[in-house]
Amino acid sequence: MILLFKQRKVKRLCKTHNSITVNGMFPGANPGSEKWRHSSWEWWDANPIDVVRQSTRTGAAPNISDAYTINGQPGDLYNCSSEDTAIVPIDFGESNLLRVINAALNQPLFFTVANHKFTVVGADASYLKPFTTSVIMLGPGQTTDVLISGDQLPGRYYMAARAYQSAQNAPFDNTTTTAILEYKSALCPAQCTTKPSMPQLPAYNDTATVTAFSGSLKSPRKVEVPTDIDENLFFAFGLGLNNCPKNFRARRCVWLMHCHLDVHITWGLAMAFLVDNGIGELQSVEPPPADLPIC
Repeated sequence: MILLFKQRKVKRLCKTHNSITVNGMFPGANPGSEKWRHSSWEWWDANPIDVVRQSTRTGAAPNISDAYTINGQPGDLYNCSSEDTAIVPIDFGESNLLRVINAALNQPLFFTVANHKFTVVGADASYLKPFTTSVIMLGPGQTTDVLISGDQLPGRYYMAARAYQSAQNAPFDNTTTTAILEYKSALCPAQCTTKPSMPQLPAYNDTATVTAFSGSLKSPRKVEVPTDIDENLFFAFGLGLNNCPKNFRARRCVWLMHCHLDVHITWGLAMAFLVDNGIGELQSVEPPPADLPIC
């Protein structure tokens, strides 16, 4: 597959910005074999690098986004956005795999389709025990694979995503992005005036729905785990106030770990694990590539 990267001007929320496209598309062409790939993003009416840099300078959280998008488009509920709302076609009676990706920077998102059910079959590249739900929730960077069937009256139905506020009293973008699931036998002309059906989204603080969904994510089969323990290991974590070892910068076997929000690195909420080799090859870290830069 040939990928062509180009910069072009795009209009979002009544303003024009420069953006990178892949094969003429934003956020990019679908490289996979699944029927649809749906991505939810956050959109700022600003350079996102400037947003991050301002957060780093001030020590505060990044400014909240101005919109969410589905496949690069904010949708009908935002100003100057209805003309380019993403449309997803479906045939009556067919079932399709929908890979949902939360590509937002900071915000967990609910996602649903009006009058349709999902059969969840995978998450983060792992198969799951299938279960049926009308709404899914994804954290930033997470993916969920669902099956959706064209089993409703042919028409037009909103696909919608909005925020789940996982931290109380933290500011967030409380807007809703939409796309349109459109049955091919009910195609809408260019000047269509019929509004699609709108789904019932959970409230932004509906933790019960999140808990129920998360509790349904199960392995398709019983997972065997060791029951005979040869050795007990005790790990203690604390605030790192000690100076780094003198040879820290020269070491290549350092694992930097932090939570799912990159901004937390600049807040000092990351851990550097120094890894020492054990005895033999199976207890040793593989050597890094010859061209790996030394920090």
